[in-house]
Amino acid sequence: MTSATGWPAGATMAAFSLALVVSGIAGIRVGRIIDRHGPRKVMTAGSAVGTAGLVVIALAPNLPAFFVGWVLAGLAMAATFYQPAFAALTRWWAPDHVRALTIVTLAGGLASTVFAPLTAALADHLTWRTTYLVLAVILAAVTIPAHALALRASWPPAPPAPAHAHDTPQETVRSRPFLLLAAAFTLSAFAVYAAVVTLVPLVTERGYTTSQAAWALGLGGAGQTLGRTVYASLARRTGTTARTVVLIALGALTTAALAVVPGPYGLLLVVSVAAGVVRGNLTLLQATAITDRWGTTHYGRLSGILSAPAMTASALAPFAAALLAPPLGGTPQLFGLLAALAATAALVAAGTSVHERP
Repeated sequence: MTSATGWPAGATMAAFSLALVVSGIAGIRVGRIIDRHGPRKVMTAGSAVGTAGLVVIALAPNLPAFFVGWVLAGLAMAATFYQPAFAALTRWWAPDHVRALTIVTLAGGLASTVFAPLTAALADHLTWRTTYLVLAVILAAVTIPAHALALRASWPPAPPAPAHAHDTPQETVRSRPFLLLAAAFTLSAFAVYAAVVTLVPLVTERGYTTSQAAWALGLGGAGQTLGRTVYASLARRTGTTARTVVLIALGALTTAALAVVPGPYGLLLVVSVAAGVVRGNLTLLQATAITDRWGTTHYGRLSGILSAPAMTASALAPFAAALLAPPLGGTPQLFGLLAALAATAALVAAGTSVHERP
């Protein structure tokens, strides 16, 4: 994009980060709508808005129009990505929702596996603008009818809140466990996302080729998909708070291992896969965090509020990582800092238990 348009690379990245921030904020409203009316209309509209966003991006004559396209894309993310799907599945499938969530995240985990090489192949033969238009056609053809036609099941009424839950969503959001959980997920999301986007520089700084670094990143993604298959079993055998602390702490441990292990290359691959397995479980951990503590009554709204700061942290992570690495002395030192942040998140998560009210 930058070579074809002359736009600054920082500006194009900022547009994408803005989309993530918009998605996090809009997700709160999307969650409320799904709680009341179900997912069909909002996810269908989100698919249409996403298609429009890609078209605007593809045809953008200048940076302001490019940013508008990414704002539309951010709104579409809020209405079509994991959070609305989690809200729908949790209401439809509870108490067996973990199995349903796992299946959806396994399918979603294939998104980059399918579309990264497809997009690369399109970009090799087409301009970036034409590539975006092709992707817009695929998005419209697949997701608009899928959401409009397949999400017609009746929307069940909200179940009663469990005995230990607060009376209103406002009380829940102001409660100590919720605030600590939001803080823990925000710190963890920042550490995890910054580690992912800087894994390739880390591996190349170890003396390996860019291709070897890309394999480390790709196998980590495969580990992420693999990790989601074990979450249901883990959920049956562990308590809510203990599971939260352990998984976030394992994220800190794998990040620290990447910071201190210079090689051999095979060992780096093993650690990258292990980090991916943890990331896969963290996705489902966040998907079930509300239900495990406060039930499904206000899942969409509470999940949107819980996810918003974590989404914002993920949006800021690439910039923060790029700024922090040089003064810290390099990418390995950055990973050490990220491991410390994740360890702090695990400590914070220890206070997220919800107890029975008298």
